[in-house]
Amino acid sequence: QVQLVESGGDSVQPGGSLRLSCAVSGYYSFYYMAWFRQAPDKEREGVAAIDRDGTTSCADSVKGRFTISRDNARRTLFLQMNSLKPEDTAMYYCAAAPSRVLSSRRLIANAYLYWGQGTQVTVSL
Repeated sequence: QVQLVESGGDSVQPGGSLRLSCAVSGYYSFYYMAWFRQAPDKEREGVAAIDRDGTTSCADSVKGRFTISRDNARRTLFLQMNSLKPEDTAMYYCAAAPSRVLSSRRLIANAYLYWGQGTQVTVSL
């Protein structure tokens, strides 16, 4: 049974940093993995994606502030978030796809088959 378990969410002040982790079990190595986020009353949006070789895609809203990475040996996905803003407040989800994803769909939610339960990030004074 495939499981994705996120951790690392917290409440921080604007300008702060957090590192999210997503531990994978039940599957050897997903081809594509990504982070999505969803704020109350908003649609789920793609934040960043990474393939098995380390090639990344990133939403314009987080470019230069967030970095996605993965440790294939440990089957763990990371999201380093710096210079956090109140508008980054959301539930953050880890997602995984067992096969290739078209470049145009790497930040699209329905391109991913497996999802974690989410970890809450709150940025406020």
